Amino acid sequence: MFDTLSDRLAATFKNLRGKGRLSEADIDATAREIRIALLEADVALPVVRSFIANVKERARGVEVSQALNPAQQMIKIVNEELVSILGGETRRLRFAKTAPTVIMLAGLQGAGKTTLAGKLGVWLKGQGHSPLLVACDLQRPNAVNQLSVVADRAGVAVYAPQPGNGVGDPVQVAKDSIEFARSKQYDVVIVDTAGRLGIDQELMRQAADIRDAVSPDEILFVVDAMIGQDAVNTAEAFRDGVGFDGVVLSKLDGDARGGAALSIAHVTGKQIMFASNGEKLEDFDAFHPDRMASRILDMGDLLTLIEQAEKTFSQEEAAKMASKLSSSKGGKDFTLDDFLAQMEQVRKMGSISKLLGMLPGMGQIKDQINNIDERDVDRTAAIIKSMTPKERAEPTIINGSRRARIAKGSGVEVSAVKNLVERFFEARKMMSKMAQGGGMPGMPGMPGMGGGPGRQKKQVKQAKGKRKSGNPMKRKAEEQAAAARREQAAQGGALGLPAGQDDKNFELPDEFKKFMG
Repeated sequence: MFDTLSDRLAATFKNLRGKGRLSEADIDATAREIRIALLEADVALPVVRSFIANVKERARGVEVSQALNPAQQMIKIVNEELVSILGGETRRLRFAKTAPTVIMLAGLQGAGKTTLAGKLGVWLKGQGHSPLLVACDLQRPNAVNQLSVVADRAGVAVYAPQPGNGVGDPVQVAKDSIEFARSKQYDVVIVDTAGRLGIDQELMRQAADIRDAVSPDEILFVVDAMIGQDAVNTAEAFRDGVGFDGVVLSKLDGDARGGAALSIAHVTGKQIMFASNGEKLEDFDAFHPDRMASRILDMGDLLTLIEQAEKTFSQEEAAKMASKLSSSKGGKDFTLDDFLAQMEQVRKMGSISKLLGMLPGMGQIKDQINNIDERDVDRTAAIIKSMTPKERAEPTIINGSRRARIAKGSGVEVSAVKNLVERFFEARKMMSKMAQGGGMPGMPGMPGMGGGPGRQKKQVKQAKGKRKSGNPMKRKAEEQAAAARREQAAQGGALGLPAGQDDKNFELPDEFKKFMG
């Protein structure tokens, strides 16, 4: 969503590199480029004005003029101001002292409230809560049925006493759901309210009546991140008509310009609390302004990546794999079965392109990341699963006939099987070297990242000795001279001096004496 903004900001900061100090003209030019980038991203004009004024004021201050690298200091200022307009610190859910905690969802029709109710239910379930989804959207056709299906997929309970489709009183359903939750020991109630195609008095009145009936601990305004400036207008209308405590951005994985996300927290004074960034129920998490700012500036989001890895990988399995790779056998205990298990764990974390996008600097190879074929993982898994248990444990036995059988079983070319096995051996060797503290291969001389002793020995071996002459007579003479030198050295003293010369009486040549002073 923020690709265009990221590209423009990256190009702006590139022009600052190499400057020892920033002149007034440099600051004005940078501020102008940032203003254009924000306006193109559909950020609200009041937000742009405030942002640029703060950046220019700080850029002219002491923190830049006395900085060792003004360009980096400028990036730091922009990063901090982005975090500020995105809401500052991460806002957490407030839970009631006495269960159940009531969370009310409000927003326009089509914003994704019903699906988001299921995502929030999955997220709360993962936090150790027992949520209950309540169907209070009784106007939209099949809204109640949709919520029931979403709740079933999410593995959470649903309270839907009315069929909907224009039948039933949503205020009464909301009231009754609180007692139902208490009786069934549900500690969080998520109320899904009705939306409309536009802001109208009937919607506001109904939402206000439900609010008064259940006294929610949190009212979350769900906004489609793709609707641009209208999201801000809608948010202001809801804030004035019903009131809300936090914002949830849906459809953050879209290709819109993303100005709503950068504007809504600043304009309404209410922080963004959650973000939905995919179609799956698991594609939902707390919104962290600092991490979003880092992504926009192509600094990556390693904290989110680590959190996702911790959710997916078990400590026990990770330790088991590490011990196999660091064993004295050079990682040969690590089999294709282990490789397949690791690959499937990574797949559970989400799409490969999304994971790579969280690494710093990946914006420079954005096109390559977007062109990654996620089906390659499935093809690799099919190849491994077409092997016998013995072949997975000992890939070295896979010969031509076995490759042909595996290729036929997995529906790929024979070359694909050959390439997979070769890549596995290379990857196992590299991972084993890293696990044993050898670092990344191919980078000698760097502690922890050296090429390792094997590579250095190979280089020494290649450099050892002189090339022998092709003339038999000349080669024989060279060999005799070399043998004489070896014999002379063997008969010499501790320093390898010529025979008959005493080590103690040895003096350096005059040239060396002058050099040594």
